[in-house]
Amino acid sequence: MLRRLAAFLFIAMLPAGLALADDLRTGRFVFSGWSGPAMNVFFVEPLPEAMGDAPVVIVMHGVNRNADDYAANWETLAREYGLRIYAPEFSANSFPGAALYNLGGIGTDGPYAYSAIEPLFDAIMQRGGTAEGYFLFGHSAGAQFVHRALLFEDLPRLNTAYSANAGWYTLPDAGTPWPYGLHGVPADQNDVRQWLGRPMVLLLGDQDTDPEDVNLRRTPDAMTQGPHRYARGEFFFAFAQAQADRLDTPFLWSTVSVPGIAHDNAGMAEAAAALIAAQPDRTRTAP
Repeated sequence: MLRRLAAFLFIAMLPAGLALADDLRTGRFVFSGWSGPAMNVFFVEPLPEAMGDAPVVIVMHGVNRNADDYAANWETLAREYGLRIYAPEFSANSFPGAALYNLGGIGTDGPYAYSAIEPLFDAIMQRGGTAEGYFLFGHSAGAQFVHRALLFEDLPRLNTAYSANAGWYTLPDAGTPWPYGLHGVPADQNDVRQWLGRPMVLLLGDQDTDPEDVNLRRTPDAMTQGPHRYARGEFFFAFAQAQADRLDTPFLWSTVSVPGIAHDNAGMAEAAAALIAAQPDRTRTAP
């Protein structure tokens, strides 16, 4: 049975220790401290002296590569919930096509996009604050990035990942060819066990049900996952849960059906922000 959570966005959910930010600054910096190309990172953050242990949220943009808009969608939420927001821009010039962004460069000569996340957190913490880990949120193409990054990259300081409204998924199945499954890529059964045991929330807008959406992949393999994004998210979760049962391994994924939201980053960000703020100890525990 699917575990479902309802996201109710009330300021009353704000736990003790998360102060509302009165003074936020926005802007961008250039991140170059990793093996791939330098990239812009758009941020919404308190002044350094006010950062404290405010939760860090790394936000992955969608197919339009509009990291600036994604950061802007979180500005009010950062103020309301006391969050620090960082949206890296994986430009189409440096990371062309889905192969180098959504799929992280797996099976190519790189750059390997997933490997940017941990060094980016180091760069973020050089700006101040005492957070020991981060939350990872992605919408649409960014949600594809997020759910695959948890498989292919060791993310030791990740608290919880939020994959919102992905268009299609990589199944934890060695018999299905990459990128719809794991046949042909370096991921064995132990990797799958670790993947299923990492805390991830699938955020599914219950109105993201347009089977004719211009950006919805309609290959035969994608269509086997369902006619639209909401159905595909349900299929992916159920498939993964069945695999965890078959492997007799811990399963730390959950689903949140977000009422009234279609394919909208801002609406899904509201749900994610409330869930992040509601985690009292900000540890590696899925809601």
